[in-house]
Parts: sequence; structure tokens; C-alpha cells
Amino acid sequence: MATPPLSAATQAFGERVRARRHELGKSQEQLADDCGLHWTFVGQVERGKRNISLHNILKLAGALEIDPGELVRGLRASAI
Repeated sequence: MATPPLSAATQAFGERVRARRHELGKSQEQLADDCGLHWTFVGQVERGKRNISLHNILKLAGALEIDPGELVRGLRASAI
């Protein structure tokens, strides 16, 4: 049985990462290589299973060629 995302915020963040990755035509493995993270970690982020650090948000945003603010815009702490 699959476990639910940690929160609505982590789920929304992960959906944004996945959508941008798809726009760029990258696999999880390619994205992970581009930002120096493990591909399983990227998968967990995309499924909302990780509450990631600022540094990893910046790494992902850089590899996704997007402003980090786009990944977190509108997310609320109450969703945690």
C-alpha cells in the first residue's frame, strides 16, 4: 500500500518539479545527475515524500532551469 505525501505542500512542490522535468524532456536520472542528487531522492520529492532543504531546492531549480521561487510560490506553511 502506498503511503500518502507528507503534506499538501510537499505534494504540490513535487508536482511542480515533475511537470518542469517533463517540459525539459528529462528523466529522473538525468535530473538527479544534473543537480548532484540521487535519482531515488528525486522520485521521493516528486511524490511528496520528502521535506527538502533550501540547498536541495536551489540545486533542483538550477537543473530545471527555473527560478526557485516558481517551485515554492503560493505554498503555505499551514499545508505542512
